[in-house]
Amino acid sequence: MKIVGKFPSTRLRRVRNTAWIRRLVSENNLSINDLILPIFVRDGKNKVESIKSMPGVYRYSVDKLNLIMSKAKKHKIPMVALFPYTPKNKKNKNGSEALNENNLICRSIRFIKKKFTGIGVMCDVALDPYTSHGHDGVIINKKIDNDETIKILVKQALLQAKMGCDVIAPSDMMDGRIGIIRKSLDKNGFQNVSVLSYAVKYASSFYGPFRDAVGSKANLKSDKKTYQMNFKNSNEAYREVGLDIKEGADMVMVKPGLPYLDIIKNIKDNFKIPVFAYQVSGEYSLIKIGIKNKLINEESILESLMAFKRAGASAIVTYFALDIAKKLNNSN
Repeated sequence: MKIVGKFPSTRLRRVRNTAWIRRLVSENNLSINDLILPIFVRDGKNKVESIKSMPGVYRYSVDKLNLIMSKAKKHKIPMVALFPYTPKNKKNKNGSEALNENNLICRSIRFIKKKFTGIGVMCDVALDPYTSHGHDGVIINKKIDNDETIKILVKQALLQAKMGCDVIAPSDMMDGRIGIIRKSLDKNGFQNVSVLSYAVKYASSFYGPFRDAVGSKANLKSDKKTYQMNFKNSNEAYREVGLDIKEGADMVMVKPGLPYLDIIKNIKDNFKIPVFAYQVSGEYSLIKIGIKNKLINEESILESLMAFKRAGASAIVTYFALDIAKKLNNSN
């Protein structure tokens, strides 16, 4: 890059001197259209339960989803992402509750589609909320079996589509699942259901609070490094994305977000596909607790989300979605 100009004829502070000129020359902006709101659902009735490791985030029984969905609709959030807190007595080694048409996710989809039009619904395809061992797939001979897991994931994806899910989001990191899920959806008349692949999901230390939120942390006795990506690698990420695009992914996810801005940028620059970023639970809780303890201020939320936009993210899954949407609406 060639740098043009020389001080004092060139003074870069001229375009920072006032608020109006800073707005005029702003290179990136965040809008409500960039936000995806994650929602945790739980069993029972009339339940709104706080999550200790995620201040300000709650689990909702299906009959109470109207509380948070009404806010999402009011603030024009484009899409919500659903995650279940499955009771222990409904978990087993094969995660069969994932295929129950009356499980938490299926009931939540039906509830939302009946009462809240104009909001997209995204659902994870993975077995970790449903397995007694906390892994994303089935264990055979002490290993996560890729191909046997896919057989279940395809059924899970098809069930979610039948319930009315708009965006199927495989987050399991099994090889080859995108192509098989896409073919199954098309064969069964769901050609218009989108597939958002968690193509780049790292084996990260930032997932801890989420695992509390879905109740898989206590069950997980080993790491997920045989299927989630090595955080030391970047070229591997681009291979994952390229393969998933060939298999039919409409969009791809990078997870976690802030530690992997370089990955987001390179995917966007090289593949020209919508790239979503997930500001995961650990990122959220660190910022939230930092604000509470007055180590940083609330402007850090916007700063963190703007980093995703600078990197090229098309949308951001963030637990701050409602907080930021309120501020953006009030500023218009």
